[in-house]
This record gives sequence, structure tokens and C-alpha cells, in this order.
Amino acid sequence: MMLAPSLTIAHGATPQKVVETIEIAAPPEKVWAVVGDFADVSWRPEIERAEAQGGNVPETATRRFYYKRGGSLDERLVQYDGAAMSLRYIIERADIAVLPVGNLSATLNVRGLPDGGSRVEWKSRFYRAFPGGNPPEQFTDEIAVDAVTRIFKAGLASLKAKLERP
Repeated sequence: MMLAPSLTIAHGATPQKVVETIEIAAPPEKVWAVVGDFADVSWRPEIERAEAQGGNVPETATRRFYYKRGGSLDERLVQYDGAAMSLRYIIERADIAVLPVGNLSATLNVRGLPDGGSRVEWKSRFYRAFPGGNPPEQFTDEIAVDAVTRIFKAGLASLKAKLERP
């Protein structure tokens, strides 16, 4: 009798992605003036307050958010292109009870529309906070994707409301 060797593969976390877009009835320059200022989080409804330093200089600019429901988050700007109206940042530290993700990288882009308005795209790539196989219920891929999706949708809706106010 021959026995074949057994192969057990543990599955860890896989990369997840969230992409949200919104159209705003405001010129792209006006939209970029808000989202292109890395220190300005006034359009983010989930944030109580923020501390920022380094302006819009990649690898120098950082910000710390304090969430309304508790917890905080540290981000660092890694790419900034004012002419292309695009920036990319990473999360360096997060309270996983508030945002159950790890290794998140996100990009914000503003594009002009033929009618003079703008389209904002906010996209990210990340892993769930629990890197191993069989994550606890509160740290599944679905929970991580849902958390990022809710933040992006609420942020973009708030941005639209802020910029379309008379």
C-alpha cells in the first residue's frame, strides 16, 4: 500500500479592494481644493478632530484622526500630484475595533466632467485586520470591506453636500 503525502495549506488574508465614486456639481479645482489638502478632513463625517503636519509633501505629511465613536488612526501621504488632482496615502496605525483593516493604501482622484462638474474616485486596497486563517467573526474580509465601504460612501456624500451648498 502506498500513501501519498498529505499537503495542508493554510489560507491567510487575501487583498481586498473598495472603489467608490461620486459626481459633484462643482468644478474640479474647487473639489481638489478640499480633498487635495491632506490636512483638511472637514468633509469626513466620522472624524471628531484631526492633527496634521507636513502639508502636502509626500513621505513628510502625516495626520492623526480621532473618531467620533472613539479610537484613532494615523495616515501618511505617499504620493501627491496637484496637476493631476491625485493623492495616495497609507494607514500606518489604526484601532482595529474602529477600522478592522491592515496595510491599507488609498487613492483619491478628481476628474472634470463635460458639464463642468467633477467625478471623485476613492479607491483602496487592504487586508483584514486578522492576517491568519479562520479569523474571528469581527475580523472577516466581509467586515473589513463593509467598514471601508461605509467610510468612503459617507465621506463622498458629505463632500458632495459641502461643495454643492449654495
